[in-house]
Amino acid sequence: MSTVHSEPSSPVAAEPKWLTPAQQRAWRAYMDGHQRLMATLNRQLQRDSDLSVAEYRILVLLSEAPGRSLRMSELADGVLSSRSRLTHQIRRLEGERMVRRNTCLEDGRGVLAELTDEGMRRLEAAAPGHVDAVRRDFIDLLTPHQLEVIGEVFARIDQEIGTRPL
Repeated sequence: MSTVHSEPSSPVAAEPKWLTPAQQRAWRAYMDGHQRLMATLNRQLQRDSDLSVAEYRILVLLSEAPGRSLRMSELADGVLSSRSRLTHQIRRLEGERMVRRNTCLEDGRGVLAELTDEGMRRLEAAAPGHVDAVRRDFIDLLTPHQLEVIGEVFARIDQEIGTRPL
């Protein structure tokens, strides 16, 4: 009588390439520092301007766009958000009369988000306190060289990940 040995139906996962202690320290420091920084900036904006960091970023992108408006799809890409999440945020900003939505005149299909005068006023009122917090809790804690390295590192990460298919 012969014994039949069957092959496993699914491949065995390879052992992960675990992080070294130095890599793990860097990763955890980034995660903790980023989370603490964003929470601090979010609290400051909420307290002083009744805006979240995400909403502030939307207002900034719209303020910098030609005609203070962008297609919703472009805006979602610019703030690295899903279309549905952005729609929710835009609804809130519309309720506060900071943004309005319009049909795109170019093709009649797209939807534009447009920064209103009220939105621009709120952004201009929020900006000084926000930039003070960014300086206090990020910029002023680092040397010029450290800032340059951070800029290069995250530009590279953004470029590499941003070019991958979803």
